Amino acid sequence: MKNLALSFSGWYCLAFAAFHLTFWKIFRWKADLRQLTPVNRAITQVLNLRLAYVLLFVGIALLLFQNDLLATGLGRFILVAMSLFWIMRAVEQIIFFDRSSTISWVLVLIFLLGGGLFVIPAL
Repeated sequence: MKNLALSFSGWYCLAFAAFHLTFWKIFRWKADLRQLTPVNRAITQVLNLRLAYVLLFVGIALLLFQNDLLATGLGRFILVAMSLFWIMRAVEQIIFFDRSSTISWVLVLIFLLGGGLFVIPAL
């Protein structure tokens, strides 16, 4: 059960990494980010790339180092930290995005699912 949750968590992170790499196209960043100052435009894009990298890194670690993540204090710490990452992302969805949007609430549920996937093997 724990290894299955880790595998799902790994693929979950890899899917979100790939999703973040499509932001330029799906959110029309080439046009929309022009409205920002050059520094804010750069910060937005760099933060998105670094988040994609972290999600890729974590996703690969979850798929390749399951025994280490389950058997060590550091591994369990990482799992709990990632669970909190996704739970906090769900809260941020409610705070910063349109609460009247159905897709926004679907994303809240998807992020809470991520929080659950990571905490299961940590217990």
